[in-house]
Amino acid sequence: MNAIELHKLRKTYTVKQGSGFGRKTAEVVAVDDISFEIPEGQSVAFIGPNGAGKSTTIKMLTGILHPTSGEASVLGLVPWQDRSKLAYQIGAVFGQRSQLWYHLPPSDTFELLARVYNIGKNDYRKRRDMLIERFGLAEFLNTAVRKLSLGQRMRAEIAASLLHNPKVLFLDEPTIGLDVVACQELRDLVSEWNRQEGLTVLLTSHDAGDIEAVAKRVLVINYGRVVLDDRVVTVRRRYMGSKILGVKFHEIPREIRIPGVTVLKASSYAMKLEVNTEVASIDRVIHKVIQAGPVADITIEDPPLEEIIAHIYSRVNEPDYEEEVIGLS
Repeated sequence: MNAIELHKLRKTYTVKQGSGFGRKTAEVVAVDDISFEIPEGQSVAFIGPNGAGKSTTIKMLTGILHPTSGEASVLGLVPWQDRSKLAYQIGAVFGQRSQLWYHLPPSDTFELLARVYNIGKNDYRKRRDMLIERFGLAEFLNTAVRKLSLGQRMRAEIAASLLHNPKVLFLDEPTIGLDVVACQELRDLVSEWNRQEGLTVLLTSHDAGDIEAVAKRVLVINYGRVVLDDRVVTVRRRYMGSKILGVKFHEIPREIRIPGVTVLKASSYAMKLEVNTEVASIDRVIHKVIQAGPVADITIEDPPLEEIIAHIYSRVNEPDYEEEVIGLS
C-alpha cells in the first residue's frame, strides 16, 4: 500500500510585475504536474536546488497549501480537504520553524501536544519516556528551549513530532545549521525509526550526507518537475563518487600528484582536493597527504549538492542511461 500518492500535482502563483499604470500580472509555476508514489515504510530523499518546489510540495502534502490542480493523497486522505484528520497520522519538522515553545522546556510542549492529540495519560507517559530515552533528551528535558543548542533543539523537535505515533514523517531541512556530530546523531535517529518502527519518511535536504544516511530512494526535482527517481545506491554509484578533502599544513608541503585526485585550490599551507573515490581510496589519499608534510588539520566532505544535481542532469540525458525500477519496502 502507498503512504503517499501524487498525480499531476500543480501549484502556481500570480505575481505582479512593474509599477504604476504599466503593472502587469504573471504566473509563476512552483510545482509543475509532478507524479510519484511512496510505499508505506519507505524513506525517500526529495532533493533539488533552491526554488525547485520541494517545500511547496511538502506544504501541499501536509495540507498547508491548496494545489492549483492535480491530485494527492497521504494515508488515503486528501491533505488540503482532510487536514485535521490527517494531522493525527503525520508528523512534520521544518528546520527553520519550531513547534517547541521558545521560553518553555520541551517537557511542557510535550504535555501540550499530548492534549492537542488527545493522547491518553498512560499511553502518553509510555511514549514520552521511550522518546526521551531513544533521543537522549533527559539531560535538557526541563531546560528552556531558548537555552538549548541547535542540535538539542532538533532532537526535541523530531521527538515532539513523533509523540502521537504518526505513520508518515515529513522532514524539511532538519539538519540545516547543525554541526557534524549533531547531524550524524539526527540521521541515525531518523534512520533507526524508519527501520524499527516502519515510519515512512520524506526528507528534503541540501546535505548529501543526509541522503546517504537516511534514504533508500532519491527523487530529484527541478523547476517544479521530477527529473530523476532512483535508488540511493544507484545514485551514489553514478553521481556521488567523489569527496572533497580540505588539508592544512604546519609547513609548506611537497607537491601532491595522485591519480584520481584534482587540486581545486591551493595556498602555501593549505589545499582543497577533489578525490574520485572510484580511482583513489580516501585512506590512500590521506596517507599520501601526510607524507607530503606535517598536517595540522584534515576535513572530508561531500561535494556540494548543487554539483551532484548538475551531474545528475547531464547523466540523465545520456543515451545509455537506463531507468531503474523502484520497488523498495
